[in-house]
Amino acid sequence: MAEVANHCLTCGVCCTMFRVSFYWREGSDVTPGGVPVELTEQLTPHRLMMKGTGGSSPRCVALEGEIGKKVGCQIHPHRPTPCRAFAASWSEGEANDRCDRARATIGLPPLTLEDWIAR
Repeated sequence: MAEVANHCLTCGVCCTMFRVSFYWREGSDVTPGGVPVELTEQLTPHRLMMKGTGGSSPRCVALEGEIGKKVGCQIHPHRPTPCRAFAASWSEGEANDRCDRARATIGLPPLTLEDWIAR
């Protein structure tokens, strides 16, 4: 059976568009195997955010590679809940308008259901 390409590994623009904030207990200082706290900063007394995602030109500090070409998350197994919950359009059977809009900012077309079907 043919494998389906993971389109997130050639896009990555979501990691440059959104603030990634999450509950402080997801940090590795509290939860073993959690989000490495050295890659976070405090947002509120109960929320952390990934470094690099809070400004007017966000880019998550954990993002590696070139947007729209080849990217990866250096903490993928330990990424925070918002990253785990953000599904690329149609990767789980439904559209994600935030994904579509983010892709459009770098000239990529929206993903379709057919993009996730093995050929």
